[in-house]
Amino acid sequence: MKAYLFPGQGAQFSGMGKELYNSTKGKKLFEKANKILGFDISKIMFKGSEEDLKQTNVTQPAIFIHSVILSKLLGRSFNPDMVSGHSLGEFSALTAIGSFSFEDGLTLVRKRAKAMQSACNLKPGTMAAILGLDPKLVEKTCLNTVGIVVAANYNCPGQLVISGEVSAIKNACDSLKTQGAKRALILPVSGAFHSPLMEPARNELARAIDDVSLTSPICPIYQNFSSLPIEDPKTIKANLISQLTTPVKWTSIIKNMLDDGAKEFIEVGPGRVLQGLIKKIDSNCETKSATII
Repeated sequence: MKAYLFPGQGAQFSGMGKELYNSTKGKKLFEKANKILGFDISKIMFKGSEEDLKQTNVTQPAIFIHSVILSKLLGRSFNPDMVSGHSLGEFSALTAIGSFSFEDGLTLVRKRAKAMQSACNLKPGTMAAILGLDPKLVEKTCLNTVGIVVAANYNCPGQLVISGEVSAIKNACDSLKTQGAKRALILPVSGAFHSPLMEPARNELARAIDDVSLTSPICPIYQNFSSLPIEDPKTIKANLISQLTTPVKWTSIIKNMLDDGAKEFIEVGPGRVLQGLIKKIDSNCETKSATII
């Protein structure tokens, strides 16, 4: 069985998607994206600096556009038995499997990016990668740290990202280092994603998602909120909304996919971040990047 995976924020790079523009279908979708967004995102993707691509209002649409156009250019070879997306990647995955139209998916991603940036401005926060500790110990430390700090991304065994207020993150990192963390590295992000600090963004996104039509997917999507395979449109919508303030359960998602028969994992989008995480979850997994023949 084939599992197709869609990356999230952090997978972007200068020059991303340039090869997709060479096809007639790809060019049309890029031009459509430029119109929807109201600026030339294709130019930023192809020629912009790393700093240009780090802006949230650019990063999220850019990764979505790259992933979805690639999935469409795969044609009949895009035949998933199951899909998942890391954070933002859920929107790419749902669009690729026909639950959202390209227009609706990109519009939601744009609104999500703006809402998250507004929440960051309202309540500044950050995130940190914790390496080499048991998740329960990290969770307990977060709970005992003054201020808002929570587990945000369960990426793979030995790698957990925490999210919250800047001072709370710094204190939690100091404590985790004394408890044996191999690394407790504060990440260069603009806010506390997948934490309670994203509550204003969650409320804003909820209204936008409620207004959009979502059809039943062609295959199950393993969602970040529950890590379970979902096909019911109402549940998918509810989980997309909850995702902003709750952790990404990536390790559980991959393990559940394996339990359900996944034999091959194909990453659709920029970079190879998810393939690296999968190998750390199960070194025997077969992984590859989606490529246009």
